[in-house]
Amino acid sequence: MAQLTRDQLRRFGLTPDTNLGQHFLVDNNVLDVIERLAELTPEDVCYEPGVGVGVLTDYLARRVSHVHGVEMDRRLEPAIAAMSADLANVTIHWSDATELDPATLTPEPTKMVSNLPYHVAAPIVAEALQHAPGLRSYCVMVQREIGDRFFADEGSKGYNALSVLLRTTCERTGVHKVSRSVFVPPPNVDSVLIAFRRTDRLLAPERVPAFAAFTKTAFMHRRKTLANNLQTAGIALRDATVEALAAVDLPPAARPEQLSPERFVSVFEALGGSRIADRVVSG
Repeated sequence: MAQLTRDQLRRFGLTPDTNLGQHFLVDNNVLDVIERLAELTPEDVCYEPGVGVGVLTDYLARRVSHVHGVEMDRRLEPAIAAMSADLANVTIHWSDATELDPATLTPEPTKMVSNLPYHVAAPIVAEALQHAPGLRSYCVMVQREIGDRFFADEGSKGYNALSVLLRTTCERTGVHKVSRSVFVPPPNVDSVLIAFRRTDRLLAPERVPAFAAFTKTAFMHRRKTLANNLQTAGIALRDATVEALAAVDLPPAARPEQLSPERFVSVFEALGGSRIADRVVSG
């Protein structure tokens, strides 16, 4: 793989664009870890935002039913075309992955497997969780700091709106630390492969977009109390939030990082659920 990636870059005169978060894998062992963590099967339809020169795309396509690759850098088109020339089960979508809804693709993807562009990794995962419930499992490479936040515990420094969303909708199934040395060019940070499976244990899928909008607003000002955050945003009167907090045994001055996902869902429902999310959008 190392030589293949470098050969592709050299053959087509390509230089990774780090402004687009491009750090290409050059270690065969990482591909094998991805296969294990993603639990690939011949029936899977994979969604791969950030194709790069197509090495992971090729690896996936030889193990699953179909691969939807998403890439916005047209400079990479000749390399990707050469890599996938003998593969009939690969569709490349020339688009910004932050703007593409995987639920609209045919066949519909069941797994996200990707070395995600670092600068948009969190938004891509958040959007997929909200709008593509057909994606039942994920195995993604992200910056170590971002990966640490994905399933962070309440009260920790890394706990944020995405932590709540992930812990509400998914369970983590695997983690594998990845050195910066397995990329070209090496990033300035270490990475992590993180795998998780969708469970929808606390909310029905159709309610997830509204809940995500609510939690994003709740964390907008971390130093403020939840009640003040929601009142400032015009989402709920302070007294209503204080009452909802009391119902889950939390004080009026509770901050958003103190609420577990279960308590966030309870407060969300107590304050009106989808109706408050409508006020988030209209506001």
